[in-house]
Amino acid sequence: MARALLRWASFTSLETSSRLPFVLLPRTLNTRAPSLSFSSSTAAAASNYLHLSDDQLMAQCDMDTFKASGPGGQHRNKRESAVRISHRPTGIVAQAVEERSQHKNRAMALTRLRTLLALKVRKAIDLDGYIPPSELLQILPAKSTIRGKDVGPQIGPNNPKFALGMQALLDLIFAVEGSVSETAKLLGLSTGALSRLILSDDSLRVTVNELRTSKGMRPLR
Repeated sequence: MARALLRWASFTSLETSSRLPFVLLPRTLNTRAPSLSFSSSTAAAASNYLHLSDDQLMAQCDMDTFKASGPGGQHRNKRESAVRISHRPTGIVAQAVEERSQHKNRAMALTRLRTLLALKVRKAIDLDGYIPPSELLQILPAKSTIRGKDVGPQIGPNNPKFALGMQALLDLIFAVEGSVSETAKLLGLSTGALSRLILSDDSLRVTVNELRTSKGMRPLR
């Protein structure tokens, strides 16, 4: 699934490309410009997009259908089965064209929107006395010294909950300006173990490496 995230990039609009400016919430380190800013009254709502149900998230979106090339042989393009979802609060757009079923494309586009929100929307991190949220603990390997036994087994990129943990991890990495070693210390991991976690998902790797490159750091490989 991790590599599939890169494959669907060719089906998304310009708004979903890796060059989309990050959406930064108040007090978050500004590592990309220009950025979309939020007032303090909307920051709390913006930080919870991924906690919304599908219906609640769709209520914040505009959806349109269109014809697009894709699988299906002689039957393709006969109906407007491709789906584009635009998230009004952030301007992030995700779409799916692979299936002949509009219903399946809608579900796929919504999943992609959640991933893009995790990658693009940053939340403020207070590094003083930092305590990782449970969503982040769930994606950490068992060797983490701060990961309690009650957290459960590690979840990977194929788990729908991974996006929540990925967003929290990126929030922390952005707060320490891309330093993997500093992030690893805060998460009770070795630098190597954290690097392997980042490299396990292509979209996560690309996002972290873009930040590190902007800071004059070497990309993870």
